[in-house]
Amino acid sequence: MFALFLAATIHAAIPPEEAANTIILTEAGEKNLRIETVEAEETDFEETVFALGRINVAPGRRAVVSSRIPGRVVSVEAHIDTRIKMSSEALVIEARQPGDPPPRIRIPAPIGGLVSKVNVVEGQPVELTDSLVEILDLSTVHATAAVPEHLVSKLKEGMTARIRVLALGGKEFTAELAHIGAEVDAKSGTIEAAFHLPNEDYALRPGMRAEFSFVTGKRDAVLTVPRAALQGDATNRSVYRRHYDTTMKHAFVRIPVQVGTMNERSVEITAGLTAGDEVVTTGAYSLGFAGKGSVSLKDALDAAHGHPHNEDGSEITAEQQAAAKAGGATAEHHHHSHEMSALTKASLAANALLLVLLLAAAIRKPKEVQP
Repeated sequence: MFALFLAATIHAAIPPEEAANTIILTEAGEKNLRIETVEAEETDFEETVFALGRINVAPGRRAVVSSRIPGRVVSVEAHIDTRIKMSSEALVIEARQPGDPPPRIRIPAPIGGLVSKVNVVEGQPVELTDSLVEILDLSTVHATAAVPEHLVSKLKEGMTARIRVLALGGKEFTAELAHIGAEVDAKSGTIEAAFHLPNEDYALRPGMRAEFSFVTGKRDAVLTVPRAALQGDATNRSVYRRHYDTTMKHAFVRIPVQVGTMNERSVEITAGLTAGDEVVTTGAYSLGFAGKGSVSLKDALDAAHGHPHNEDGSEITAEQQAAAKAGGATAEHHHHSHEMSALTKASLAANALLLVLLLAAAIRKPKEVQP
């Protein structure tokens, strides 16, 4: 019975580098590692500049509700974290002017949007300078990236960027660069690059973190694989490729590769793979720890092809078969010779014993009396 993860490291193979890096799993092992594969392919490759940033309220889309006269809050219709329509009643103030009853002032929402702050309660006195309610119009937001200043020369207004928002499960937006900041932040060494993003469903909220990939160039017919497939450090890059032998359904080979340019999605492969090679993406990292099993490449090939192989996985040649037959015949001859020799010795020993017994009987026989 195979174990959950079955693998073997073969020290001598054809070619040696392939067998030395061949990993063999069971069907259950491949499922438990959640192995997923894609084909290496020639695609249009985008060269990018990467930066981090956040979602912000667009300028002019934040409003503060205040009272033009001092008084007392009679009612509050604006509720935090809920939407309010433009011109709808936000709160009602009872003025301090004389009257019976005193005059009441209805204060409308100056813009429509999401109520982010409510700083008063019913019955609270208010002054002219008090900030009573704050409203954010989030129908359009700014996505602002903090770009390191040494990369600023690569930025141009109107260029495209992909914006990935982590709080939304990595949801990606595509937008054009609207404007570049006028100043570099001396403390962080970055400059602001802003994008306008439609946000009718209000899913994007101020403060959310975002990842920006500015597309600075594009090349066609570049052999690429997903970044998730790439393993190892900068000095020893590799990928796991499904074995070319389709009869071994759960076998993978670690292939050293040379890489070129990377972006947030893909990596350029300059040596080690060809278009159509099936490489592991999900599960590639775990696959590197599944290489200490008990089944050899020979056993896997024997089972897959229905005939025996050498220990390194190579086919047995006619010369090897002849030598094996000759060796078997010689061994059988030696075995029978050994058995005959033992029988002969036993027979001789029995005969000797019988002779001794006959001599003893003759000596003990009584002499006949002469008349």
